[in-house]
Amino acid sequence: MSDAVDLSIITVGFKSREYVRALLESLFEARGDLSIEYFILDNASDDGLIEMVQKEFIPRADERLKIFAIQNSENLGFAKANNIGIKQARGRYILLLNPDMRLSKDTLTRMVEWMDNNKQAAIAGCKLIGQNGEIVPQVRRFPAIKDQLAILLKIPHLFPRVLDDYLATDFNYESRTRADSIRGSFFMIRRELIEKIGGLDERYFIWFEEVDYCKQAATAGVEVWYTNAATCTDYVGRSFSLVGGYAKQKYFTDSMVKYFAKWHPRAAWIFRLLQPLALAGARLKEKIKL
Repeated sequence: MSDAVDLSIITVGFKSREYVRALLESLFEARGDLSIEYFILDNASDDGLIEMVQKEFIPRADERLKIFAIQNSENLGFAKANNIGIKQARGRYILLLNPDMRLSKDTLTRMVEWMDNNKQAAIAGCKLIGQNGEIVPQVRRFPAIKDQLAILLKIPHLFPRVLDDYLATDFNYESRTRADSIRGSFFMIRRELIEKIGGLDERYFIWFEEVDYCKQAATAGVEVWYTNAATCTDYVGRSFSLVGGYAKQKYFTDSMVKYFAKWHPRAAWIFRLLQPLALAGARLKEKIKL
């Protein structure tokens, strides 16, 4: 494509104006010599996010950094909103970037350079650092029946190490290596993969979208990688902080059921059966807090 750019960045926001403001400030510092287009999609917030972007940042854009602000009329969820941006993106690489992220000065240039030199990586994530400088674990193995049952039944509260294999607690974050799946907060996709398998599965409203996409990539015979070649700050969970406990549980279990119905259909009935129990527990916990 003659009009292609180096990198298309897509952020889906919901009541996240101040996080997006800080993210965009970091983007202007991290742009380097790359040609970048940035899409912010607001999922029907009422906090003036789009107006802020239009007033404060679009006037600062230029030919090498273009900014597009899109207001959705309803909350479409993570996958569907990202796909709106993906369909418009012209970049050689597409980066799904959460609103509660902060780019270091060389994050994007290092990551694009690494992707250029590592053609085997169809999807890649970089080293994530928490606000206090700690490593944010992000590499996980694909969900299995036993570990997701443990999560639903809250077994890790009694036996925390039961999830060690699923959470890949033995992973070396100072490495550059192939992985099953990576965190969706910084999720770089090679354009050729999108052309091959399409965008995110819109059956997921939130959660499991990135895991599903990594699973699709593996099924298509391409690789997912983690690299420490670049770093990015992740203010973990800030973008979902306004969602209540019961709503989070509902979104999570809905997506879990859909994941297993798609990839392990014979086991999906177990999760459908346990979903009401998990929701009842979340509702009770919410009432006790009140």
